[in-house]
Amino acid sequence: MPTARLVTLLGTAVRQQRHLRQLTQCELAELAGVSQAAVTRIERGERAPSIPVLERLLAAMDVQLVVGVEPLDAHLDARIDDLAARPIAERVDELGLNGMLDRLGDFPQVITGSTAALLQGAPVPVEALEIALRWQDSKRFTRWLEAAYGQRWNARWGEFGGVWLEPEEPGEHRWSTRYGEVRATMCDDLPETIEVRHGGRGYRVVPLVELELTEPRAGELLRRYRDRQLASGG
Repeated sequence: MPTARLVTLLGTAVRQQRHLRQLTQCELAELAGVSQAAVTRIERGERAPSIPVLERLLAAMDVQLVVGVEPLDAHLDARIDDLAARPIAERVDELGLNGMLDRLGDFPQVITGSTAALLQGAPVPVEALEIALRWQDSKRFTRWLEAAYGQRWNARWGEFGGVWLEPEEPGEHRWSTRYGEVRATMCDDLPETIEVRHGGRGYRVVPLVELELTEPRAGELLRRYRDRQLASGG
């Protein structure tokens, strides 16, 4: 299991148990003898808790950690099944997609990756707004990132910050901003799109067939979903 996913799962478990007991982060921190800042970072998946700290947090809520194993990526199949049962509008709202698009302004960009797949009805996990941008608009995008307090993903440190914002600089095209995370595919010309509509709003998206050919992660998720449909006779 990748470390980043494990940290996220542990943080989610702590947050869910705290909500079930109607505790604030401050109250849980006091019960467990840790700082509220530590609880916040753990729940957000920003910090891997030590085993003693994790045990104290859980014990303060009268639960304990149980370790098990499962087939690799079994969690992904369960996640896809869960998303398939949820309305697209609910998932769009959860992502904060409309607000982020409004904040981006009017420079040319189209929706791609898993975000485009979501808008076309595919129940694939979406972690960030994914867009395609032209290299010629990169300076405008950099100015937007500066105004949005953007930080670029630092693969060496495994966190955001500490590297240049500009897309021209080496590194993944992935930024955290005050409005949410944005991932970009930089290109000379924007890809062909289709329009889909939800809630009276139109979105320019890369078609599913093109996503499978050009977006490795989104393509993998789409093929996984299709294979599960075929296996179940859907």
